[in-house]
Amino acid sequence: QVQLVESGGGLVQAGGSLRLSCVFSGRTFSNYHMGWFRQAPGKEREFAAVVSKSGSTTSYADSVKGRFTISRDNAKNTMYLEMNRLKPEDTAVYYCAASFRFTVTTTNYEYWGQGTQVTVSS
Repeated sequence: QVQLVESGGGLVQAGGSLRLSCVFSGRTFSNYHMGWFRQAPGKEREFAAVVSKSGSTTSYADSVKGRFTISRDNAKNTMYLEMNRLKPEDTAVYYCAASFRFTVTTTNYEYWGQGTQVTVSS
């Protein structure tokens, strides 16, 4: 069974940085495209970034483009999200997810982590 475990969330001031990690286990990591999603209180879960199986292709939501960087290390079964110039509106629970498709659509992801809280104070 696939398991995804996020870490690295926390409280940071606006303009600061955080690095999230997602450790994958239970299947072959390199068979899956990997995505980061986030959900703010009272809002629907939304796409943030996706990285292809090899790590060579990425895509970002407009709201994070230029500030966030998604990457993966297939040797370590781990995906990352480097978040810079954080804003209060980035406050959310951040989830990693795995899919057989390179997609931005939440419902196309087969496996999900439990999430890690990111809070950005103004």
